Amino acid sequence: MAGSKCTRLSGALIQQLLDGVDSVLFDCDGVIWRGDQAVPGAPEVVNLLKEHGKRVFFVTNNSSKTRRMYADKMARMGFKVTPDEIFGTAYCSAMYLKKVAGLKGKVYLVGSDALRQELEAVGIQATGVGPDHVSGSQCDWAHVPLDPEVKAVLVGFDEHFSYMKLNRAMQYLTDPGCLFVGTNTDTRLPLEGGKAVPGTGCLVRAVEIAAHRQAEKVGKPNHFMYDCVASQFGLDRTRCLMVGDRLDTDILLGSNCGLKTLLALTGVNKVADAEAHERSGCPDRKKMVPDYYVESIADLLPALQG
Repeated sequence: MAGSKCTRLSGALIQQLLDGVDSVLFDCDGVIWRGDQAVPGAPEVVNLLKEHGKRVFFVTNNSSKTRRMYADKMARMGFKVTPDEIFGTAYCSAMYLKKVAGLKGKVYLVGSDALRQELEAVGIQATGVGPDHVSGSQCDWAHVPLDPEVKAVLVGFDEHFSYMKLNRAMQYLTDPGCLFVGTNTDTRLPLEGGKAVPGTGCLVRAVEIAAHRQAEKVGKPNHFMYDCVASQFGLDRTRCLMVGDRLDTDILLGSNCGLKTLLALTGVNKVADAEAHERSGCPDRKKMVPDYYVESIADLLPALQG
């Protein structure tokens, strides 16, 4: 950390920070956009960082879109990005199963069609996308047909999550050799106006409870999210900045990986939340205190335009 508690980033301090980093990792929702609208000034900040020779990447726990879908969304907002700069949990889960787990077989997927597309892009077949309705009796449920080629269960965001999907995942996971992976542990998805809906973490936890097993987690704050970027682009962690709006995912990822951290106040957490973690005296909570904060990443514009 830059000091005993997070420091407001302004004036000459902005230039000092930027001079010390080669790569910037941005969270997406709440930092560079909110819903379908770019945060004012965010496209200019991202594009100018690139013009200044910085490498820019985007790390999101959302598993409902492919890299290409994100790139198209960002292009419409004015960001100059390419799909290979975007690291969502759909892509990272595929990379984890392919590169780390060395999966030889199919995946039973509790997740979106976008997640299926990212798996298939690296040669992994997935089954289970779409509704799975209850039929028969409880005895039938315990003997539900299983694909013998399935060697992993992957749980991501799934709007069709159901009792039968939970049951089918549990039945696959009774085999101790079946891998169990969750995209992320976010329990709520914040929406505009202070509203929220249940997040992927609720689904992952439900399967963990039913299966009596713990999933390997791919998304923030797990270091694999950073490793995925670093291994492909040769990042130097001492010259990386993580920018996010959530302390328990974005800032904790930065802390876990030894990166500089910047909290943007356009999303979930506020300075008071960071200060509460600092006052707690708890080492685990202190890891969620950012080095710096800004009202919005647009605060970086004057230094980039100068």
